Amino acid sequence: MKKSIITLILASFVLTNISPVATFAIGDKNKTKEPKKVSISKSHKLRAKSDSFKYEYVNLDWWNNFNDTILTGYIDKAIQNNYDLKAATITVDEYYQAVKMQIANQLPSATVGLGTGYSKMPYTSSSDWAFSAPAFASYELDLFLKNKNKTDATKKQYEASLQDERAAYISIASAVGTTYLNIVKLDKMIELQEQIVSDRKTIYDLMLLRNKEGLTSTSDTVKANKSYIAGNTDLTEYKKQRSKLLNQLAVLTGENPNNSEQLTRTDYDNIDFSGVIPSEISSEVITQRPDYLKAEKMVEKAGIDVTVARKEFLPTINILGIAMFLANDFGSILTTKNMLAALGGGLNLPIFTGGKRRANLKLKKDVYERVLNNYYQTNLTAIQEVNDAMVSIKLDEQKFNDTKKQAKLEREDFGYSTNKYNQGTISKLDLIQVKENVLFTDKMVVNDKVNCLVNYIGLYKATGSQL
Repeated sequence: MKKSIITLILASFVLTNISPVATFAIGDKNKTKEPKKVSISKSHKLRAKSDSFKYEYVNLDWWNNFNDTILTGYIDKAIQNNYDLKAATITVDEYYQAVKMQIANQLPSATVGLGTGYSKMPYTSSSDWAFSAPAFASYELDLFLKNKNKTDATKKQYEASLQDERAAYISIASAVGTTYLNIVKLDKMIELQEQIVSDRKTIYDLMLLRNKEGLTSTSDTVKANKSYIAGNTDLTEYKKQRSKLLNQLAVLTGENPNNSEQLTRTDYDNIDFSGVIPSEISSEVITQRPDYLKAEKMVEKAGIDVTVARKEFLPTINILGIAMFLANDFGSILTTKNMLAALGGGLNLPIFTGGKRRANLKLKKDVYERVLNNYYQTNLTAIQEVNDAMVSIKLDEQKFNDTKKQAKLEREDFGYSTNKYNQGTISKLDLIQVKENVLFTDKMVVNDKVNCLVNYIGLYKATGSQL
């Protein structure tokens, strides 16, 4: 009878999660309840079923303000194919598995085995078979919630990894947008530079003819040739930059760089950003940046680690259950008459560890202070980056408007020069030189316009895509 009772105790012990449960009510009882949070396990499983969280990370609706399906298509390809993003998502799963492992440490553990043996005594003809089935169950009674605190710490690490993942998606989306727009800019710059080179070639040819007729000095002809060669050099540099950016865009979107020259893009003249850029940003947006949220989680984790280090000074309470089944006949091995069972517990309190626990507590406090200072620095850096982005937008837009005015004046001047040429008061050489001024200011307009768009992306990144 006693053996049967012990067996039932052991079975219930193995199958039951023994953990203290406590409920605390703090503050006003009539306070509105916060929305129920989704468990880490449930939210992680939802991630595996849908990629919607990835598009929420990059705020794809904001990218639609560019009204460019090619650009949004590249961002979508990067979300699906970029290897850095895949690695970031896998890292999140690694931290999730670490949480599951730590949760397992809060549960009882049970081990069963099966063994057999054959024996024959000397000077006898008799022999016996023996079968054994040992079972062990153990549980660390988490009376002081130390293991729960460790689990909470791993959960904070998991939550921090989610912010790392989000930061990676925002960064890659920003890189795709910036690279794409710079490629479009270089397409236009190359087009304008080719016109400049063509005009300088015409000037050089005219100077050669005039030099042969004694109307232009050899020095001026050499200068025209130098200008033509310099124009070709600038054209080659633009093409080199475009090829490098095309290779970069291919890698960002998970494509083979060998085919980068075939990557499609819109024409510069079709760029149409319709988004509204705010004149000021609320400081609250800082609290939604992934680096800020990660720093916050790491401070919380460091605080929990200090608590765990303090609890290392408390005793450890262990419960152990053992059941041994031993029989000569395998068919009757699991009967209670062949069972030996025991259930016990113990308390373990280290008295002397050479100062290890004190050093560990001091270490965790130092880590907490370091992480807290990193949190403060992250806050300041976030404010700086948002302010820098706002200043860049304001001043570059002002510069862009001034450049457009300058380009308009150059075109008016070119119109007057064209009239003079038609009237025969200036030469074709003079007209071409005035035309180059128009092309040069057109290049400035292209550069400044794309710089403004890149600044918008910089603000998007600085605010954690929360525009």
